[in-house]
Amino acid sequence: MGRPPRDTRQRILETAHGLFYQKGFARVSLDVVAETTGVTKRTLYYHFTSKDELLAAVLEFQHGLTAARIAEWGERLPDDVEAMLDELFAELARWAAKPRFEGTGFTRLVMELADRPGHPARAIARRHKAAIETWLAEQFAARGVAEAKLRAREVKLLLEGCVALMLIHNDRAYARAAAQAAKTLVANRPGGKRRARAVGPRASRPPLRR
Repeated sequence: MGRPPRDTRQRILETAHGLFYQKGFARVSLDVVAETTGVTKRTLYYHFTSKDELLAAVLEFQHGLTAARIAEWGERLPDDVEAMLDELFAELARWAAKPRFEGTGFTRLVMELADRPGHPARAIARRHKAAIETWLAEQFAARGVAEAKLRAREVKLLLEGCVALMLIHNDRAYARAAAQAAKTLVANRPGGKRRARAVGPRASRPPLRR
């Protein structure tokens, strides 16, 4: 008995996700995706009409995975904003310590599509990055940080730069430096460092909810 169509589609999606992340979008052909998945190219085209459509689906899949991980991890963050920032950047350092650390797949794939501003994958990547920024703003607001949206944008810049520099230099010390810079940003703003509020399951919305 053959596999149900939905299961086949999911296998193609998961295979393409791994291949695109490891090798890049341009270097992976649909022939390779089909062969690695163990399906015919005709079957692949039954589920995805083009490589661009497959990439868009891959990024939606990655967005969902990341959202779930952040939602689960975010519930364990400390109430104190400085301790929260320390943990945030420490988590980046732990990620960078993994043997196959290759930075953020969203950023890498969008760089490959720099000459295609209308590509649907770029819109998905923008939405993903904006969702993380919104999550940061919610975390700051729940901890009484003034101008939470602006602080979130500033810290998001530090997060993106930190990931890029850890990848380039293979040096996780950038995470410690970025954490210190983030704490300075919060502490040096008028009203920026306030007493921590209780941040439990009821106090913060699940992050990155689509």
